[in-house]
Order: sequence, then C-alpha cells, then structure tokens
Amino acid sequence: MSSVAVTTGSFQAEVLESPVPVLLDFWAPWCGPCKMISPLLDQLAEEYKGRLKVGKVNVDEEGSLAEMHGVSSIPSLFVYQNGAMAGQRTGAAHKHEIEALFKDFI
Repeated sequence: MSSVAVTTGSFQAEVLESPVPVLLDFWAPWCGPCKMISPLLDQLAEEYKGRLKVGKVNVDEEGSLAEMHGVSSIPSLFVYQNGAMAGQRTGAAHKHEIEALFKDFI
C-alpha cells in the first residue's frame, strides 16, 4: 500500500504542500463502499507513484478534516493541486472514473 494516512496534524505537509497532486479519500472502517474502492486507490497509488499522492482520512478519527471539507457521505474523494482543491466526487466509483478526477493534473 502506497497511500498515506492524513490527519489534522499532517494535512498541511501531506496535502497542501505536496509537490504532486493529491487524491484524498475520506473513508471509515465500517463503510462498505469505502472498502470496495480501497484496493483501487492502492492500485492507483502504485501506478502513479511519484506523480500522484493518495491520502486517506479516517472520518471517525479526523472529524474536523471531514467537517472542513463538508463531507456528509463517504467515500468522498477530493483532488488537491498546488495546495488548492481541484475536484471532488462522492460515492464508490470505477477505476477509470477515479482516474478522471486527477488525470488533467499529472
């Protein structure tokens, strides 16, 4: 697994200051659709290593980050580029749909 756990304490360094685009996954261990897309996100992290960072935010542990992003449903995916939010999607998706979120930024 090449994804990184993102917390309130690491959000600035891991996401906002990242030299590459970040695909940020808001998830929870009890969420079925989250479990369904997790292997896809790990696969994308490997395939785009060095060009894309995949971060995972556990909403049960990092409620303030979820609130900051207005997350009301999970999984929720956000793309950050150059410290700014550049795209988002809520719900489970196929690999090509997830790739479409960040393809223009790598």
